[in-house]
Amino acid sequence: MSGAYLEWRRVSRGDAAPHTSSMKLALLILLLLNPHLSSSKNTPASGQPQEDLVEQKCLLKNYTHHSCDKVFCQPWQKCIEGTCACKLPYQCPKAGTPVCATNGRGYPTYCHLKSFECLHPEIKFSNNGTCTAEEKFNVSLIYGSTDTEGIVQVKLVDQDEKMFICKNSWSTVEANVACFDLGFPLGVRDIQGRFNIPVNLKINSTECLHVRCQGVETSLAECTFTKRSSKASHGLAGVVCYTQDADFPTSQSFQCVNGKRIPQEKACDGVNDCGDRSDELCCKGCRGQAFLCKSGVCIPNQHKCNGEVDCITGDDESGCEEDKKNKIHKGLARSDQGGETEIETEETEMLTPDMDTERKRIKSLLPKLSCGVKRNSHIRRKRVVGGKPAEVGDYPWQVAIKDGERITCGGIYIGGCWILTAAHCVRPSRYRNYQIWTSLLDWLKPNSQLAVQGVSRVVVHEKYNGATYQNDIALVEMKKHPGKKECELINSVPACVPWSPYLFQPNDRCIISGWGREKDNQKVYSLRWGEVDLIGNCSKFYPGRYYEKEMQCAGTSDGSIDACKGDSGGPLVCKDVNNVTYVWGIVSWGENCGKPEFPGVYTRVASYFDWISYYVGRPLISQYNV
Repeated sequence: MSGAYLEWRRVSRGDAAPHTSSMKLALLILLLLNPHLSSSKNTPASGQPQEDLVEQKCLLKNYTHHSCDKVFCQPWQKCIEGTCACKLPYQCPKAGTPVCATNGRGYPTYCHLKSFECLHPEIKFSNNGTCTAEEKFNVSLIYGSTDTEGIVQVKLVDQDEKMFICKNSWSTVEANVACFDLGFPLGVRDIQGRFNIPVNLKINSTECLHVRCQGVETSLAECTFTKRSSKASHGLAGVVCYTQDADFPTSQSFQCVNGKRIPQEKACDGVNDCGDRSDELCCKGCRGQAFLCKSGVCIPNQHKCNGEVDCITGDDESGCEEDKKNKIHKGLARSDQGGETEIETEETEMLTPDMDTERKRIKSLLPKLSCGVKRNSHIRRKRVVGGKPAEVGDYPWQVAIKDGERITCGGIYIGGCWILTAAHCVRPSRYRNYQIWTSLLDWLKPNSQLAVQGVSRVVVHEKYNGATYQNDIALVEMKKHPGKKECELINSVPACVPWSPYLFQPNDRCIISGWGREKDNQKVYSLRWGEVDLIGNCSKFYPGRYYEKEMQCAGTSDGSIDACKGDSGGPLVCKDVNNVTYVWGIVSWGENCGKPEFPGVYTRVASYFDWISYYVGRPLISQYNV
């Protein structure tokens, strides 16, 4: 296929210089204000230079654990304009166990409480079950020279006395949560310190507690406490919490988004040293045993194949069935930062409920979408090297937009009654002239699966610029059939709408399809498709008129697969590791169909997730972070 857009009118390429100069000046100012953004000459323990691990351009976006472009929101949050915002408590699933908060108030479920805490951070989880006046969880520090440090003591709700925590179950993860709980928003500075422990203090192995946190908690009360009958000797867990006046040399430190400074060698090691995860979200590689997500995020290696998707790209749970089985066993060895290797034994007494299991259960109750997965079992076994005719069921999200007597553009079905297409393909005033043809293969010889839908309205992006093709995106709402509440497209499957620009990367292989012309301008009547690669740094092909946030380039090295006139509005779709198809781009514009130095340009759909959801409704397209 050599198909999918209008012919581009050549414009002057001399207007790029002022924009480039201003960008360089802005970057220079940012580097002067943020020393950690400049390239460091030191070489961390991994032997890989600092600048090889951290993506400087990404750092400018100030991503944190609340940035849903990079991470999943918690079940009591929702993704709004790239940020995890608080849900209202009534938006939580109603099924669950009652819990008690530190204000003495009971809540119907853990999600309800966490949603309330999201809005009122001073109110935290206390215990599972009902509230009583006597039952209070408490964490404190003793034997420290200041109130920011010391040996950790906890009083569990159903225990009469305060108890210590075993050092070998203590890591940066748990220490961060303890400092958050104690009112230090920047988390931990160190888990080693010189504490004034009395010489005569003796704690045997059964008198200290083991604790396990996931790092998403705000109180140690949410972590799981156990008591073990191990005969090994245990030291006591201590912590030094971070304060704004902490003394770190700026030239040898990484500055977190929250203002905290950490040693440079702790960035991209899978450990949340910053407390807001900003040290792990802009990585090109990972130190040690950490796992690198395709989205540029480093996660702890033990989170790979643990049954929960931690990478937004899903690659941490791909192709690892055996690893999942191995990680279930209680004999799994865990090496904690700052501690010794611990072998969990069967003789373990659970002292608190597992609220992490409850968090996962809440996630399982959130609405699920069925998109991006074909209903048929047709599998293509031959590798595709050029444009090929499509077969029934190959691209069930592909639609044709018919204007009068001609099919002028393509479109993508995204669910309900909604079609996504290019703004230059449609006009709101002409909506009565349009028809949506679904399940069409050949428009000269219509197949039996073909269905024709009328159009009730057209929504063109308010900032669409017909001269530059910025914001070249539009929505078409199909008419409902009489007596029907929704549009029922029997042979169609919606493509998933991406919410993050990091789901797919340059060099990922994707598919374009449409009825556009061949490179020699010959008409094409049958639906054709071809594989293309996503291309980064496309400004070198189209200087001064390629806008990275709004546009995506794709093509092949020899230009043999391309989009061309007549394919406009059609899909550029990409599959994730779980074979779920996302509409990554909308065929928009380009020059000289089928030439390698002129790749096709597509509207980058992920940048318009909130715009699309405003019109179609978030539940229709929110695969995650509902």
